[in-house]
Amino acid sequence: MDAIKHKVSPDDWTTIIEPRTGWFDINLAELWHYRDLILLFVRRDFVALYKQTVLGPTWFLLQPLFTTVVFTIVFGNIAHIPTDGLPQILFYMSGIITWNYFATCLTKTSDTFATNAPIFGKVYFPRLAVPISVVITNLFAFAIQFCLFLVFMLFFYLKGAPIKPNCWLLLAPVLLIQMAALGLGGGILVSSLTTKYRDLTFLVTFGVQLWMYATPVVYPLSQIPVKWQMLYALNPMTAVIETFRYAFLGAGSIKLWQLAVSLGMTALILVGGLVLFTRIEKSFMDTI
Repeated sequence: MDAIKHKVSPDDWTTIIEPRTGWFDINLAELWHYRDLILLFVRRDFVALYKQTVLGPTWFLLQPLFTTVVFTIVFGNIAHIPTDGLPQILFYMSGIITWNYFATCLTKTSDTFATNAPIFGKVYFPRLAVPISVVITNLFAFAIQFCLFLVFMLFFYLKGAPIKPNCWLLLAPVLLIQMAALGLGGGILVSSLTTKYRDLTFLVTFGVQLWMYATPVVYPLSQIPVKWQMLYALNPMTAVIETFRYAFLGAGSIKLWQLAVSLGMTALILVGGLVLFTRIEKSFMDTI
């Protein structure tokens, strides 16, 4: 009897799960405590992604390479869209690899609640661990594709192409963090809304495709009329891609105020997503 009392004694509890009532109730220390679980999710997603495929991680290289070739033929050689004097392959590849990282983070985190409802209903852990693991997993794909971009960049540089990397390269880590934050914020925002409005699951893929054409991925920002520049600045990915191109290739029309607006929009979307995510995670099992 004494043994039973000892087991249920509150003094022996090592973990206490308390209800969350605040609007921005995110426990970063708890997320860090579950870092091993996040890494386990990363390994699971990475292995499962190309399991039973013949080419495996080679697809990380083939996907942007094939897309770059198609964009070069369609938008460069047929539509004759200018590329700010840059080699077409470098212009399109720079836009594709940056856009792919953001878009993949957004789409794969947008179904966090729906996809993981079975495990969420059985065991407690910080729900935010799942979308964060998705963002980290996609980082490996981006790193591989970025190396491919550097190889092509070196090739064209040695051939004498007008490529001028500059001090804006120091902003590269900031751009990477911004893309991750934007993809995470947008994804968990959509995931929270889809617990009640399932129509959004159909809209995400379609919407991301439309969003890409509203972003200077296949055309330079310099081709946008001045009267539309402010509207384009509200698209946070516009400044990310233009800054990336300007930093690594030395061509582009990015301005500091556009970058500031982009960072502000990213912070707004991330905070909005986190607030809604923390509110929905308390009751989503009743609606999903």
